[in-house]
Amino acid sequence: MSTILIKNVNILTMNKDKDIIEKGVVVIKDEKIADVGNEALLDRYSPDIIIDGEDGILIPGMVNTHTHVSMTPFRSLGDDIPDRLKKYIFPLEKMLVDKELVKVGAKYGIVEMLLAGVTTFVDMYYFEDEVAKVAKELGIRGILGETIVNFVAPDAKEPYEGLEYSKWFIEKWKEDDLIIPGVAPHAPYTNDTIHLQKAMDLAKKYDVPMIMHVAEMDYEYRQYKEEYNLTPVQYLDHIGVLNKNLIAAHLVHVDDEDLELLKKKEVGIAHNVGANAKGAKGVCPAAKMYHKDMRIGLGTDGPMSGNTLDIITQMGLVGKIHKLFNKDRSLLPAREIVEMATIGGAKALHLEKEIGSIEVGKKADLVIMETQSINMQPIYDYYATLVYSANTSNVDTVIVDGKILVENKKLKYVDVMEITEDLKNIQGKILEIAKKL
Repeated sequence: MSTILIKNVNILTMNKDKDIIEKGVVVIKDEKIADVGNEALLDRYSPDIIIDGEDGILIPGMVNTHTHVSMTPFRSLGDDIPDRLKKYIFPLEKMLVDKELVKVGAKYGIVEMLLAGVTTFVDMYYFEDEVAKVAKELGIRGILGETIVNFVAPDAKEPYEGLEYSKWFIEKWKEDDLIIPGVAPHAPYTNDTIHLQKAMDLAKKYDVPMIMHVAEMDYEYRQYKEEYNLTPVQYLDHIGVLNKNLIAAHLVHVDDEDLELLKKKEVGIAHNVGANAKGAKGVCPAAKMYHKDMRIGLGTDGPMSGNTLDIITQMGLVGKIHKLFNKDRSLLPAREIVEMATIGGAKALHLEKEIGSIEVGKKADLVIMETQSINMQPIYDYYATLVYSANTSNVDTVIVDGKILVENKKLKYVDVMEITEDLKNIQGKILEIAKKL
């Protein structure tokens, strides 16, 4: 691979000291960051490729800590229907989800994320091997888990059959450089105790993540209080499932004792503020989590829940919703939100030694946000500009594992029109069935 030099950028390193380097330079060799500094570096290197950032903002690639990317074909269906999960999503999936839909949805959704500066995503769905193949093909970093449920699923003829698939899937992808396979029981209320423990045993055996929705639903909270006099988090701890392998999405219905347990056990937290707000689920105490130095990152949830897969949108919502909910304008300043979108997401995945900040030796997952567009000026605070002014159209360049995937706001190796046509080709079949629900 060639040596790439990025110049004329304002670098938000997101390192321990949150150093900012104006008119900065970053050098990439192979898949890693080889040097970071000021313009003095220009005389030290003879790169193969020079990228002029044109006074843009260079940030670590953003991390989407929770989604179901292959649900993209269902986006905008049933947006205002009560109890949508059981009355709408599960029936649609049962009737329509197959390998082809998963493949088409994954390709379209991953393209959406790349164009929005997401370089790492965490996914859980059915036929997850199809997601892995597409992610590998398109060059994005993925932490991917096969969904396990207590009922017959699109790729499971028997309840909990997803466990067998997960073992095969983990063994297939365990040594890959971009894909980290995992196991993904859907939620505590869709898995019994024994199978939750079996899933965690699998995660521990192969040292891979276990991805799960936790403490998202009010009925979930009531169920565990009535049956065990425990919260969902306390129940998971009680059965030995709460540990550093777990990436827990949502965590809306939690108390202070739960937070202490989550911190002690080093659980990764995926905060999905947009999807939770749209679904009227409640507000996760993300500010408390951040200030307790917990492993919290940002997620979008599936594109049928939050209707978007980009983290830029989520950053603005995190700031506004938490300030409003807590009636405190000073809560979660923009720097802290950008932190959650980058190094915070890396910490949630226990990958902070590899990604999430712009430091020598880390993977070259980088994003240039251009600052020439009308919405980006004037700039007084780089972080505030990213959180409250920027949108996905400002993503100019995206690099994953040292490879330039997006350049001048366009994908280099993907025909967007072709994958859009593939998506539209299955739309009619989906609509025909959706009308009957």
